[in-house]
Amino acid sequence: MMIAQMRDEKSWIITIDGPAGVGKSTAARGLARRLGAVFLDTGAMYRAVTLAAVERGLDPAETDAVAALMDACVFEFRSEGDAMRVFVDGADRTAAIRDPAITEQVKHIAGAPALRARLVAMQRAFAGGCEAVVTEGRDQGTVAFADAPVKFFLTADPVERARRRHNELVAAGKDIALETILTQQQHRDAADEGRTVGPLKPAADAIVLDATHLTAEQVIDRMEILVRERLRATE
Repeated sequence: MMIAQMRDEKSWIITIDGPAGVGKSTAARGLARRLGAVFLDTGAMYRAVTLAAVERGLDPAETDAVAALMDACVFEFRSEGDAMRVFVDGADRTAAIRDPAITEQVKHIAGAPALRARLVAMQRAFAGGCEAVVTEGRDQGTVAFADAPVKFFLTADPVERARRRHNELVAAGKDIALETILTQQQHRDAADEGRTVGPLKPAADAIVLDATHLTAEQVIDRMEILVRERLRATE
């Protein structure tokens, strides 16, 4: 499905890309809330497929087996306020997909071109049913929604990113060392930046924001101002 077919002249999509732990989900969720848009959590989609594979005894690195699984399973993503709930074959798996062990396996799905193409199609299908969307990921502004009117690329110091992710996991009751988070993050960054399909990089027309010394609210404030300015200019 082409993006142009999916969107009417009154709809719009805002993309937020960047590395793991930079605060994309928090920024996208908050920006969507302020703009009255739907939040599309692409990471949840990758995690849902990974979780389904692992729970069925499949190796996420086995592309053909995972592709067959995606055909056999029903993945449903529901927007609820500023969150997105995840269902696999009718079961709510929103919490389960956040397990660090699942996150560590996502790289296999993300790095497989055939599976990545399926996930992009899934993202476009979700957005196709919405009037306004704020989406976050690695290739939202470069591949999935290359014609989005406003694109952001968030960056932050690697240690600060790891610290924020560690705090989130501890708050969620996960027992994991900061050093482990930093190591996993380094490996994931290398994989994201080095893959041949949808590599992590800013779109040519993306607005780059360094969030190292900004609070989540400050990031959202800056984004909201820029989005409203851009959207007014295109009216």
